[in-house]
Amino acid sequence: MRLAALAGISVFVTGGLGGVHRGAPESFDISADLTELSLTDVAVVSAGVKSILDIALTLETLETLHVPVLAYGTDEFPAFFSRSSGHRSPMRVDSPTEVAAFMQAKWDLGIAGGVSVVNPIRADDEIPASEMDSVIARAIKDMDAASVHGKEATPFLLGRIVEITGGASLKANIALVNNNARPGAEVAVAYAAL
Repeated sequence: MRLAALAGISVFVTGGLGGVHRGAPESFDISADLTELSLTDVAVVSAGVKSILDIALTLETLETLHVPVLAYGTDEFPAFFSRSSGHRSPMRVDSPTEVAAFMQAKWDLGIAGGVSVVNPIRADDEIPASEMDSVIARAIKDMDAASVHGKEATPFLLGRIVEITGGASLKANIALVNNNARPGAEVAVAYAAL
């Protein structure tokens, strides 16, 4: 994010944001992504936060850090591999022009920091949350048994999820990144035209 902003790139596309880890009230494990997004003037298009994280606490933290969350074409905050998370998005936008206008208004008012644009995975590519919940619970149990903590937790969990799903989660991950590229490019073009 910081390098994109320094290079004059206003829209950054990724798969998923980091966020507040499950169990963070005890571990205080919160991704630096959130703080960086609160400080850096860039719009980040993602499929939400990684589903291994605590979505509710991540949304609360984004609000605390004054990071606006715009759901693209949906009222619900997506859950990375799944379109549905059970969490309502703070705001909804339905076009690249709306996102670009929001970015311009925020930064023209001198309000520093980024914007989170969450774009749900396509229905044909998703792994339903009902399936992912049990996969994630199993991966977390395996992580705890292996005594993996801190910065090693996310790579361990994502790798274990790929193993448990027989590669389906990796296929979904690639699909959601590709799906984020289109609106990301469209938002960048709309913002450049303002």
